[in-house]
Amino acid sequence: MSEADQVIRVMTNDHGFRVLAASTTATAREVIERQKVAGEVAKALAELVTAVVLMRETMAPELRVQGIVRGAGGKGTLIGDAFPDGGVRGLAQLKTDPTTFSLGKGSMIQMMRHLVNGGLQQGIVDIGEAGGFGEALTAYFHESEQIVSVARVGARFDGAELAACGGFVVQLLPEVERGAHLVMTQRLEDFPPIDAFLERDDFSAQVLLDELVHLMPHTELVRSALRFHCRCDETLVLSALSSLGREDIQSMLDEGGGLDIHCDYCGKDYAIAIERLRALLASS
Repeated sequence: MSEADQVIRVMTNDHGFRVLAASTTATAREVIERQKVAGEVAKALAELVTAVVLMRETMAPELRVQGIVRGAGGKGTLIGDAFPDGGVRGLAQLKTDPTTFSLGKGSMIQMMRHLVNGGLQQGIVDIGEAGGFGEALTAYFHESEQIVSVARVGARFDGAELAACGGFVVQLLPEVERGAHLVMTQRLEDFPPIDAFLERDDFSAQVLLDELVHLMPHTELVRSALRFHCRCDETLVLSALSSLGREDIQSMLDEGGGLDIHCDYCGKDYAIAIERLRALLASS
């Protein structure tokens, strides 16, 4: 049985490579269940949340990272959201069929990582041209971050249920020596497809990592747990409402009842009583 979802980050002892491996099965499975999607949509959403986890762990472990995917043909939008505490959530905004989503040419992923100064670092990659989420992440690292990396992401389904999901990033560091570079380059060229690992009953981040750094002395830097976690709560809902103008709040009161708010990420409903709205009006 596979271990709990996590990301493991190591560095080879020659300081030539940083390697990350992630298992995201349970996390991605709950994202899919919360969004009530299946088929191509479920697979794309599982791979997207894995990609944003790898992006955060590679570029901004202490900051939030988001990925927004617009499917080919304008059939909808998927969002992946990863936070520093290991919390992950996802959203599917579809125009029609909850099972159909095209990642062909013209499907775009917009990667956004929050910066310490409050700004955003953004980059856009055509997923169809890249060949998948892992390849798109590789292109993003090269084009937007000027980092030579190889990334792969995958999700395997057993019928309608997500059976395994994960991925990896191998990042070239400036100190790499020519010999080590040649060894890793050959290893990645011969490396089995990510699906081969997802087929294993014992798939885990550790299994993937062990293969990536086989016989290469390395040091573990961090091991981080992952889980589904939505950020919504009643306090945040009330805080958002308090930012509205008096006219907007009065309009809600004029309708004669409280306010029902639904979180699209986790499906939770919040019932804001009319007394709360009156209190917000009085304090606005």
